[in-house]
Amino acid sequence: MSHEHAGGSGRLPSPPPEFTYWLEHAWLGTHVEPEVCVEVTGGRITGVRRQVPVPPRGSHVLRGLTLPGLANAHSHAFHRALRGTVQVGTGTFWTWRETMYSVADRLTPESYFRLARAVYAEMALAGVTAVGEFHYLHHAPGGSPYQDPNAMGEALIAAAREAGIRITLLDTAYLAAGFGEAPDHHQSRFSDGTAEAWAERASLLADTVKPSEHTLIGAAVHSVRAVPAGQLATVADWARARSVPLHVHLSEQRAENEACLAAHGVTPARLLADHGVLGPGTTAVHSTHLTEEDIALLGGSGTGTCMCPTTERDLADGIGPAPRLQAAGSPLSLGSDSHAVIDLFEEARAMELDERLRSRTRGHWTAAALLRAASPDGHAALGRPDAGAIERGALADLTTVALDSVRTAGSIPRLGAETAVFAATAADVRHVVVGGRHLVRDGAHCRIPDVPAALAEAVELLRG
Repeated sequence: MSHEHAGGSGRLPSPPPEFTYWLEHAWLGTHVEPEVCVEVTGGRITGVRRQVPVPPRGSHVLRGLTLPGLANAHSHAFHRALRGTVQVGTGTFWTWRETMYSVADRLTPESYFRLARAVYAEMALAGVTAVGEFHYLHHAPGGSPYQDPNAMGEALIAAAREAGIRITLLDTAYLAAGFGEAPDHHQSRFSDGTAEAWAERASLLADTVKPSEHTLIGAAVHSVRAVPAGQLATVADWARARSVPLHVHLSEQRAENEACLAAHGVTPARLLADHGVLGPGTTAVHSTHLTEEDIALLGGSGTGTCMCPTTERDLADGIGPAPRLQAAGSPLSLGSDSHAVIDLFEEARAMELDERLRSRTRGHWTAAALLRAASPDGHAALGRPDAGAIERGALADLTTVALDSVRTAGSIPRLGAETAVFAATAADVRHVVVGGRHLVRDGAHCRIPDVPAALAEAVELLRG
């Protein structure tokens, strides 16, 4: 039996663990091992022992396959209120957007808190332990600031805290309706007027909400159509000065590319590169309609890519060139975006299966690579490189998938990665641990006893 933190000469003994978890099967990044004991102190993993056939006395037993907690790297919490309504009939991204605006118009800090709390609890039930909230709904209807100019962002932070998951609030600059166009009456809630005014408000939030293991404040450029080219560097410089994540919607629609070419003579990716937005701390979301030069720009700069396959197919946006982006050097992460579905296993599976449909070949990623996108690379995109692994020093965030459900029964435990990605769904999540403490136990949220009711009540409040 090995113990990876056995002390050496002159070292002080480690404090006793506060919690001990016995994992029936554990995904350790490259393979599955049975009978693994994880010790937790101060919210972090302080010991991993293998070949422990009997759960130690007092330990918490997690039966099934335990993975590192999942990272939902791209979320718009209020879009959850659209589920089951925007799927009616036909249309495009642009017609969907009008329905989205109507929901945004009705939100207040209080109703946003209630909705986001329920949405983040749904994420917890799906095995998500950290979310990247791409937040641009800043002001009151009509565009006037609330008395507290960050009331909406603070509502999201409070919602995540009550739901028990970690949040990276990506405070988003959204200043224009399009190239050379002022915000319309819907978008006035999103706009601070200028990037400098955005930075002033975002600084107030970041200075008030100090970085913690629960909350990080990052930044986002909504898109090249929503932030004038001359103001892109202001947002990028703000994020770089604070060493926080920077995200951006990129080339989600062909119409965006065409408008950018007409306005600036270059693609959106080139425009972002020319204004210092791309780089290792940046994640481009969607990246659906890219040229070969665009792919080289993202990969060569170390810019990450967040794919959101369930939203991209729901809106008929297209299939992004994820294999070529990764091959060029862009790390991949996953997000549920509009929350047509909240299921990171489905996002991982869809990335592979969508590519199979396009290429008519199989096996573009291993199951292990897809789990890396769903966990460690997603956490890194959210500014948490110390999450996403079952190893000493990592945040003690765990997600356990049942191996005896109707979807997973009969699986081979040593092929656990394949089972999680290609068979399991969010409904198979049995336990979730955040910071060493149970958040979901036996499929039930430990803090919010009736998540479906909370969702139904919050969504009903927003119905016009």
